[in-house]
Amino acid sequence: MKRVRDRAEKKKTQAERLAKVKTGGTIAALAAAAAVFVCMVQMEKSILTGYEKGVIYTAATAIYKGQVITEDNYKDYFAEKELDKTCIPPTALSAPEQLYGLAAAHDIEQGVLLTGGMFHALEGIRSELDDPVIAGFKAEDIYQVAGGVLRAGDRIHIYYMQNQEAVLAWESVYVQQVFDISGKDIDAADRTTAAQRLNIYLDKKDIEAFYTGLAGGSLRVVKVCE
Repeated sequence: MKRVRDRAEKKKTQAERLAKVKTGGTIAALAAAAAVFVCMVQMEKSILTGYEKGVIYTAATAIYKGQVITEDNYKDYFAEKELDKTCIPPTALSAPEQLYGLAAAHDIEQGVLLTGGMFHALEGIRSELDDPVIAGFKAEDIYQVAGGVLRAGDRIHIYYMQNQEAVLAWESVYVQQVFDISGKDIDAADRTTAAQRLNIYLDKKDIEAFYTGLAGGSLRVVKVCE
């Protein structure tokens, strides 16, 4: 009977030791898992900390050549987006104030990332002239004014007729503004309304010759295709 009791006690002791070992292993495994989880959380925080966002602007709608950007209308044309700073090109527009008073140098499609190079300053255009002034005329006063499709921002060549030959008088003249038949400014997005009156930049010294040619009906206008 003693042997039986001794064997029973021995088995009980072994079972208790095995249970302790299993419990210790479970605790150790849980501790290891917790350590891995904490490590992963810290790594994620580190990655997110390094992810710095920056603001860019894209075209909210099509922006047509010659459209001037102002403090009042920029929200109609600009859509603000956030990107990882590492993905933003250095030429990207980061503040709308950069473009106030600038005109689109060419047509810009909706959704395009905006850069300063897509716009130019009217001051720069005026600086091409010694003494810039604005000359206005009616489309009907000049024969064949590019079919009436001229818009602000376009460039035109002006010729005068001499002995039945066309002679280039003014090259790459900037169209400052165009108006419809009622005298209303034609928006750059309007591609159908015929321009009835146009304002252009000329040098003051050329004004007399321009209006003399205009009165004589000898001027011709062609649009520069860019």
